[in-house]
Amino acid sequence: VKVKIPFGNKYLDAIFSVPEKKPTYGVILTHGAGGDMNFPHLVSLAAYLASHGVLCLRFTCKGLNVAYRTKAFKTVVEYLKLSDDYKLFGVFLAGRSMGSRAAASVVRQLSQDDDDDGFIQGLVCLSYPLHRPKLQSKLRDEDLLLIRCPVLFVSGSADEMCEKQLLEGVVSKMKAPKKIHWIDKANHGMAVKGRTTDDVMEEINAQVFSWLGENVQLEHK
Repeated sequence: VKVKIPFGNKYLDAIFSVPEKKPTYGVILTHGAGGDMNFPHLVSLAAYLASHGVLCLRFTCKGLNVAYRTKAFKTVVEYLKLSDDYKLFGVFLAGRSMGSRAAASVVRQLSQDDDDDGFIQGLVCLSYPLHRPKLQSKLRDEDLLLIRCPVLFVSGSADEMCEKQLLEGVVSKMKAPKKIHWIDKANHGMAVKGRTTDDVMEEINAQVFSWLGENVQLEHK
């Protein structure tokens, strides 16, 4: 289901992937610095979640400014929360690369609000860009360290923007319940020599879904 979500004087393009049965939980998903919501990995994850009973709302927000992307993400969260079509108990925020930075920022901001009502259940970071390539001294970890809700990282062990030891170091300092799933030999784009994209996506999708199930009851009502 395609929708346009009002954002300031513009609209954000978004697509709902809706399960057959009435969903109780949803995932809001966005893309990295390049591309849009039709990035194959996002389409694959959305379809997988919907076929397993989880509503998925993915949206496009062009713009390379994290604050701007964060604002857009917040708008989408509010939109889904107030939606009459889909009454959900809660949502998980998810993003790929820069989108996961925006998602982390939203989670941190909303959890610090006084009216935090527990609508946000957790955060999924796909290829979280912990640092710029070859710039390991500047870590983008400030939001991660302040988050309280459960976090799942899915990263490639050969990701040039997320060195394995550095992410493990940051995660060890996080107060939130957290889990890292390493995709062996995958780069930032989740490409692995000798494996098809579909094969890698199956691994990622199954990991994300099983982690959601560890955090909330996903039975159909």
